[in-house]
Amino acid sequence: MFPAENLRDWRGERVIDPQDDKIGDLEAIYVDTATDQPAFATVRVGILGRHRLVFVPLDGATVSPAAVRVRYPKKQVGDAPSISEDGELTATDEPSVFAHYNLPYDTVAGARRLARR
Repeated sequence: MFPAENLRDWRGERVIDPQDDKIGDLEAIYVDTATDQPAFATVRVGILGRHRLVFVPLDGATVSPAAVRVRYPKKQVGDAPSISEDGELTATDEPSVFAHYNLPYDTVAGARRLARR
């Protein structure tokens, strides 16, 4: 395992939790607008015909030849705020993504914290 760099190249790869349980497939990367560094990923979860995208923080994520490993358990990620596969994270929903993982949500002059890349 090695630190996750260039996560955009991992789109479609498996996302696993610390116990190697598959959470889903990496769909997109959201960067912190202040640093332009990867902050969250959306992971495609659900059953055939009923997929949704959940958000998971990328702090401490690592990659192996077969998967991206995040620091959060599958259950917590599965319960995270989600959007439909063709949906978009709204500015009003953004704080709930951070709150779900007990992460601070600070903005500068009300600017958005996350941008999809």
